[in-house]
Amino acid sequence: MKLIERRIGLLFAVFLGLLVIGAARSAWLGVVKAGTLKQAAATQQESDLLVPARRGAITDRNGTELAVSQPAMTIAATPYLVKDAPKVAAQLSALIGKPEDEILRQLARRDTGFAYVARHVPAAKARKAQALHVEGLEFIPEFKRVYPRDWMAAQLLGTVGTDNQGLSGLEYSQDKILKGVDGERRLKKDALGDAIKMTEVKATEPGQDLRLTLDANIQDKAEEVLAQVGEEWKPKGATAIVMDPRDGGILALANWPQVDANNPGEAPDYARQNRAIGATYEPGSTFKAFTVAGALEEGEVEPDTPFNLAPTIQ
Repeated sequence: MKLIERRIGLLFAVFLGLLVIGAARSAWLGVVKAGTLKQAAATQQESDLLVPARRGAITDRNGTELAVSQPAMTIAATPYLVKDAPKVAAQLSALIGKPEDEILRQLARRDTGFAYVARHVPAAKARKAQALHVEGLEFIPEFKRVYPRDWMAAQLLGTVGTDNQGLSGLEYSQDKILKGVDGERRLKKDALGDAIKMTEVKATEPGQDLRLTLDANIQDKAEEVLAQVGEEWKPKGATAIVMDPRDGGILALANWPQVDANNPGEAPDYARQNRAIGATYEPGSTFKAFTVAGALEEGEVEPDTPFNLAPTIQ
């Protein structure tokens, strides 16, 4: 009987000890670690999403669009969540037009929990890929910079980077005006990871449009003439500027060789340079007309004023 009582007492002591340990652990988690755990829970159940601002358009003097931003998506992946990566790579390649081997390399990575599959995919193509409902793929909304006139004024307009920042030309010099301010949204999830609420933390401010003095028709003609000069004389480069004599407005600013504004990387470095403003030339005799025009405007000479010139000038 005493043996049984001792065993019961020992069992009671064990349970009491476990209860004390559990209470101490609860107190530790509820008091000492409360702040850290609360922050960790919030991190798991809340996430901030960047809402990219639409970049302002660039137009000519008549409103003809030279640079616009169109809805697009970046496709990213959590590689270890993607099942049957070869199959998914084949499906995505057919839908978005990116080489299958490049997609597979990203999906097969095991050195990271995040990998870009494709950047700036047109929204229509991205939605088709999204309809596959592949676990592990993430579709991030953004905008893609597009130049509707392709080759027109490419060196003048410049380029933007993958993160929508201006890198050269007007896209760079007027970046503060064009880029706008990105917004932010906060997504709340339940314990299962399903979205239950989204709130706007910071409103998106779209970029301002930029209207140039350029005239698309005159620009097109100037580039056509330069192309003829390039074909006939085979120079390394050529440039032409057309100004409005009434106010000095630039009506055309053309460079040759031409560059595809939607694919500038295919052109050599010297072709991407805006020679009209990035290089210096000695005007020579071509500037005499401006000198005489200034003298006429100031009344220093008349159209029939004679000049005595020496037989030779050095």
